[in-house]
Amino acid sequence: MRVLVVTAVPVERDAVTRAFGGAEEHVALPGAELHRRGAFDVLAGGAGPAAAAAATAFALASGASASGTSASGAPAPAPYGLVVSAGIGGAFTPVTPLGSLIVADGIVAADLGAETADGFLPVTALGFGRDRFTPPPALVRAVAAATGAAAGPVLTVSTVTGSAERAGALLAAHPGALAEAMEGFGVAEAAARADVPVLEVRAVSNAVGPRDRDAWRIGDALAALTDAFGKAAPVLEGWNSHEDLEG
Repeated sequence: MRVLVVTAVPVERDAVTRAFGGAEEHVALPGAELHRRGAFDVLAGGAGPAAAAAATAFALASGASASGTSASGAPAPAPYGLVVSAGIGGAFTPVTPLGSLIVADGIVAADLGAETADGFLPVTALGFGRDRFTPPPALVRAVAAATGAAAGPVLTVSTVTGSAERAGALLAAHPGALAEAMEGFGVAEAAARADVPVLEVRAVSNAVGPRDRDAWRIGDALAALTDAFGKAAPVLEGWNSHEDLEG
């Protein structure tokens, strides 16, 4: 099965591709470039949910149209069977310490909605849209077991949290949330419209709250991301969506 992995920036993309063996092929897409290794296509789609959704949609459309043979005469790749949003992110420590791994059992748009006099209302409370996607539960369990990751909700935000007050408000609105990042919901939105299952994997680089760049561990998080995909690759490539229909 072919797997599309979408990160925000090239350094995350490269951390993921380092986990896979074999030669790397580069495939041009509008505004981006796929790095292909075996069954895995890895794309740096840009920061934020809008860029992530657009890049994912372009890649999925390219994969869906693949059939027959390529221009070189070689067999064209099969369509994607899974999309993974991946990268580093902030975590609500101490539940998920720096350098640890998280696999999302819910991909939540934490700031998609409206502010009111009584507080924040999610888009679903306004009567339209959705604010959550649920990855296949059996796949979440399998990836968590293979990598040692914690499983829990990952929040998608358009503005990274920079205060203890905002971190507390997010946890109050989303009890049990493990992390925040900026792309997961956008990737999931595109995947859902293409009827392709989605997963989100994050390596923790910093704590959610007051910004202290000196305390961030980006290098450790990128190394953890590489290790995670090295361990999870057989699970992702071999996963059969039909096995997860019972959850």
